[in-house]
Amino acid sequence: MKMNTTFCMMTMVGGTLPVALSAQSVLNKPVPTDKMPNVVVIVADDLGYGDLSCYGATNLNTPGMDRLAKEGLRFTDGHCTAATSTPSRYSLLTGMYPWTNTDAKILPGNASLIIDTQRITLPKMMKKAGYATGTVGKWHLGLGDGAVNWNERIYPGAKEVGYDYSFIQAATNDRVPCIYIENGKGVGLEENDPLYVNYRKNYPNEPTGKDNPEMLRMHPSVGHAGSIVNGVPRIGFQTGGKKAQWKDEDMAEIFLKKAKLFIQENQKRPFFLYYGLHQPHVPRVPNERFIGKSGMGPRGDVILEADWCVDEFLKELDRLGLTENTLVIFTSDNGPVLDDGYKDQAVELIGNHKPAGPYKGWKTTMDNAGTCVPFIVRWPEVVKPGVSNAFVCQMDLLASLAALTGQNYNDATNSQNTLAAFLGASNQGREELVVEGMFTYAFRKGECLMIPPYPYEEHTFQLYNLRKDPAQLHNVAKEEPRLLRQLMMRFEQIKRETNKITNY
Repeated sequence: MKMNTTFCMMTMVGGTLPVALSAQSVLNKPVPTDKMPNVVVIVADDLGYGDLSCYGATNLNTPGMDRLAKEGLRFTDGHCTAATSTPSRYSLLTGMYPWTNTDAKILPGNASLIIDTQRITLPKMMKKAGYATGTVGKWHLGLGDGAVNWNERIYPGAKEVGYDYSFIQAATNDRVPCIYIENGKGVGLEENDPLYVNYRKNYPNEPTGKDNPEMLRMHPSVGHAGSIVNGVPRIGFQTGGKKAQWKDEDMAEIFLKKAKLFIQENQKRPFFLYYGLHQPHVPRVPNERFIGKSGMGPRGDVILEADWCVDEFLKELDRLGLTENTLVIFTSDNGPVLDDGYKDQAVELIGNHKPAGPYKGWKTTMDNAGTCVPFIVRWPEVVKPGVSNAFVCQMDLLASLAALTGQNYNDATNSQNTLAAFLGASNQGREELVVEGMFTYAFRKGECLMIPPYPYEEHTFQLYNLRKDPAQLHNVAKEEPRLLRQLMMRFEQIKRETNKITNY
């Protein structure tokens, strides 16, 4: 196995863009302020590389997502920084490695906001560039200061990290509180029925998944023994706020409606929208019109539902005449998972479908499929349709969109300007990236993936050539001792350079 061992230092982006290609240099023409593209980032939840038909799925047909791929640039080596939700989303919005923040881990629904409101974020940068900014859908980055009164305005929240408008769920579908939050206020809460949330103990006389299985329409496989909402047991406990509780089967359409409304109201000016799909995260409760449509049970059905959401959103861009000058970035927060805490037959009905595509791994793992996710960029006015093998990462959207919009910022980040790769003007993206599993790390450089030994994991170093061996069947660590040592040394160097502060 051969590899270029000339190391490239991690780019620290500050008030200037040191190795950045400007929008003008990428596009070979200036971008007038009044012609800046709208930007939409659509992030699915637990959607695997192989879950889309445009990425090779044969048992699922995803025409909405496929449309993006047909009309845009489909990346075969697009990555998030972490194989779990919160740290992955933290990196996308802040341009920082998750390990720079001890709180960037899977959060309960009552966790405090983990983004420093004084630092640059993607929405803050876009707002500085003159964009209307909005977020709709999954959040899972914490809210408030750790002692939230859900019946009052929640502060700090989405507004404090740069969003003009927000309509979100606090955490995940399987965690309380099970209400929508719009612009910092719980939707539908009534003064005479306040909402209370606790992750340590239940409230008097409130049924739970553990004690009241007869009340369930979906049963847990592990965990999920807390409060019952809409017939589904959740993680954590809540009481009150009965009329405000969401109905899982309506969630997709409600989020879609709010995403459409945001672009309708802001169509006369550049807008930035972060649209967080909640599918196919558990509990998988599709709308009735999608039940049974996939033949793979609820997981397949909610993927079809998510695809429908994408398709309908694209049609709304068409209807408003915004398609040509709207940059749409579609991706997922991490790799796929089948059984994630509920008995929904995801394993039993999978058949020959391969959610991870040709790669090894799942959500939480350091293997390639934990972080190699669908990644599609469509901007009809600029980006030529095709397929790119460039090595790109969600964390680099901050620096890249800053270059596109002509912005700079003073905060040091780990984000690199790979705008040319994102727009198809270059096949050169990142050279290296540290990816995070469940409290463990792997190092990617070029086509090579190095996984150090960890307790309760493999007790030897692992080294794979992902181009030759995408399934990671052949560990070449012993065959390539010199290369392994070089990667080990560079990995440790990056940890020092990026101020790694977590203990794992």
